[in-house]
Amino acid sequence: MQNTTWDLSVFYQGYDDPAIQKDIQIITETAGNVDALLASGIDETQKLEQVLKAQEDMTNKISNLYSFIQYGLSTDASDAQGLRYLDKMGNLMVDVQMASSKCTRYIGAVEDLDAHIAKSEFLASYAFVLHDAAESAKHSLPEDLEKWVLRLQLDGADAFSKMRDKLMANHTVELDGKSLPLPAVRGMAYDADPAVRKAAYEAELASYKKVEDPMAYCLACIKGDAMTTCEAKNFPDILTQQLTETHMDKETLDAMWTAIVEALPDFRRYMKAKAKVLGHQNGLPFYDLFAPVGDANLTYTIDEAHALLVKVFTEVHPELGAFIDHAFENRWIDVYPKEGKSGGAFCGGSYELDQSRILTNFVGSFSDVSTLAHELGHAWHNRCLQRVPLLRSDAPMPLAETASIFNETLLNQTIRKTADAETKFALLESSLMESTQTVVDIYSRFLFESAVFEARKSHIPTADELNEMMLDAQDKAYGDGLDPDVRHGSMWVNKSHYYNVGLHFYNFPYAFGLLFGLGVYAKYQAEGSSFMTKYDALLASCGSDKIPEVAASVGIDVRSADYWRSALDVIRAEVDEFEKLCEKR
Repeated sequence: MQNTTWDLSVFYQGYDDPAIQKDIQIITETAGNVDALLASGIDETQKLEQVLKAQEDMTNKISNLYSFIQYGLSTDASDAQGLRYLDKMGNLMVDVQMASSKCTRYIGAVEDLDAHIAKSEFLASYAFVLHDAAESAKHSLPEDLEKWVLRLQLDGADAFSKMRDKLMANHTVELDGKSLPLPAVRGMAYDADPAVRKAAYEAELASYKKVEDPMAYCLACIKGDAMTTCEAKNFPDILTQQLTETHMDKETLDAMWTAIVEALPDFRRYMKAKAKVLGHQNGLPFYDLFAPVGDANLTYTIDEAHALLVKVFTEVHPELGAFIDHAFENRWIDVYPKEGKSGGAFCGGSYELDQSRILTNFVGSFSDVSTLAHELGHAWHNRCLQRVPLLRSDAPMPLAETASIFNETLLNQTIRKTADAETKFALLESSLMESTQTVVDIYSRFLFESAVFEARKSHIPTADELNEMMLDAQDKAYGDGLDPDVRHGSMWVNKSHYYNVGLHFYNFPYAFGLLFGLGVYAKYQAEGSSFMTKYDALLASCGSDKIPEVAASVGIDVRSADYWRSALDVIRAEVDEFEKLCEKR
């Protein structure tokens, strides 16, 4: 891989590119013309078509502008031009949201919507979108208040979210006499040396003392704003709102949590077995959750990771393998950690350009390779969504993890087939480590966020209170698998998902994604490579129906706890195998 930073010039050549001002003008004019369009006396069917086309135009331009600005800031949080444009877009989005809400209210008021859909091939392609908008109209903010609510958010929740991002992007950790970026220190959790892991963990925790108070205010104010907005939209609570907006239902969520809670003792068996291998008698200390086990040397350069991923996925799905190679060769990926760069990893896509961009903080562990596979799965999902009209290309959060989890599972399973005994052991443990994070830790995050919302009803929780909430959530989720004296009460500080404005409980989609992805992978195992045609069609359909119906298209009943139990059986079998191998060691 010749260049390890991504290319953003496909969006714009820079902030002085005239195309930026042209696109802002298109968005402004399109949003400004909505009132006239809705007041026009044209045929109702034609009006519906024009309303959707206006939303397509705005969506494409907004996507490209935000991609250019936010991707740039994710690698350089101090970019002054980027921050100015982000503020400018925030103000513009008030007008866009107002226009969008007017369209939604209009659709909700159209009589005999199905009759109009039947008259137009274009409307028929957007039937689900139109019906969804009609339902959403019931939860629109009152029109006379919406503009002021949105503007207040710019100086409230949105400002706190930006403050959080800047604080964490520039947050450094003092370790061994050096000031290091937080992602680099967190990456040391995978180091083979236990002394390095422990020292990094202790330095990380100590570093949060300088930011935890402002971070607590950021979190509390974002959640408080969410609760007020939720009430104004006539939702009974935030969770109901989030489920509705992600096309999921409480029956599905409850079925999943039921099966997960039943399976927690199995995950704890894994953690206690790993703890013994590492010489611990009281469960795993938090700093060893990600510790490598075995003697396998599972480290990679970025070029080795590139070659490995192309080989693995080409054998199953040649088009996917070629796509992954294209992503590496054409600078879709920003690879290494650096000061000012966001931690973690993500993938974002542009429908209009049919391209994605991936951010990682690669330090060479197998987990980093798995993360690349995960994010490239998102990119492939974006490619498959090109098959459907733009406004059906937004996969809800739970289904958005399908391709990423499939990729992770396929990579791990494929490598384990031909690996030597020591490497197989290490890969088995790596798989369980990731599953534990995606199920057990995600459950702890769900419990924590529920507790935050409950506390926020009466007051602004302090950093100390939030630490206690996190420790309590970890205790309920990890149980005796985690050393009670060595947990991570400050985990809420660095997890960006808690600080999203308008997107809350961004935790259960990961557990859903893992277990749904395992179910999809089981379909692939049963049918072989011929399944990949159905798989691509499934990915393309994710924004075109409610989640239970999309899942049913491949024979999965997500409202049944038995389905989730069957998916967890795959992990339970891995725990059984891991325990036996640990006993032999």
